[in-house]
Amino acid sequence: MRSDKLLNKKRRGRRRLLTFLTAFILITFITGWYIYNEYVTGFEETAADTNLKKTEYKFNGQKDANGNTNILVLGSDSRGEEHARTDTIMIAQYNEDSQKPKLVSIMRDSFVDIPGHGRNKINLAFALGGPDLLRETIKHNFDIDIQHYAIIDFNGFQNVIDTAFPDGVEVNVEHEMSYKIGVTIEQGNQKLDGKHLLGYVRYRGDAESDFGRVRRQQEVMNIILKDMLTLDGITKLPKLAGVITPYINTNLDTSTGIFMAKDIVTNKSKLETMRIPVDGTFENARYEGAGSVLDLDIEENKKAITEFMGA
Repeated sequence: MRSDKLLNKKRRGRRRLLTFLTAFILITFITGWYIYNEYVTGFEETAADTNLKKTEYKFNGQKDANGNTNILVLGSDSRGEEHARTDTIMIAQYNEDSQKPKLVSIMRDSFVDIPGHGRNKINLAFALGGPDLLRETIKHNFDIDIQHYAIIDFNGFQNVIDTAFPDGVEVNVEHEMSYKIGVTIEQGNQKLDGKHLLGYVRYRGDAESDFGRVRRQQEVMNIILKDMLTLDGITKLPKLAGVITPYINTNLDTSTGIFMAKDIVTNKSKLETMRIPVDGTFENARYEGAGSVLDLDIEENKKAITEFMGA
């Protein structure tokens, strides 16, 4: 009698285990199908609407000494010109342990030493040697290792924003903006669609010039991250990855990018930002062959970025 009870108990245990495994496999399959389907849907919506050339660049990147993943993020309005200078230079950092994101914006007119080419504006490095020379330039001047690159066609920014945030992104516009951005943005707190938000982050027609543009870019990055910290935002990640993919040339595989984004969003991490040069470490100058530049105190800025990124 006791042996029959033990046998029945073992059978129930096996049935429960089988039920659990079946449910787990089913959930995994459904989740995988959902992610794939949403990604493909997003990709097909925008694949034919980009001028970005998917050049396979040589890139000798590596993780930094602390195991952080640093990604060189480059943005341009060049409409497919392979050797154009970059309008936006950022280093995005992801730490696998803390899952905290950091973002460093490097002013494009920063006057630095470009290995093999002398001193010039940092954005010239990309035009001369692609993302790897820019990576080498950043390492040479600021001692920061970079593992991946992502070149973004900002002409696709509008579609990405409209897909992720169909009701717009709420920002507080400090004054009317219209100079050389293709739209007019009124002063005040409002929700901007993709076209107007792109104009907002491009604008540099006031006294702040490029400094204001970089500040607004970082502001919008923080707003977008905050808006993604919802269940609705998390479920949009696969489709958003599909929408973004045609506008990005990168050596970071899509699945890794999605899971990094998921970790950041689900951990509800605030984006920490900084700008190079930091205040009080540069002078406005003009040099033959380079034009108007930001003449940096390299050592002070190297110290600042090293402390910020934990390199």
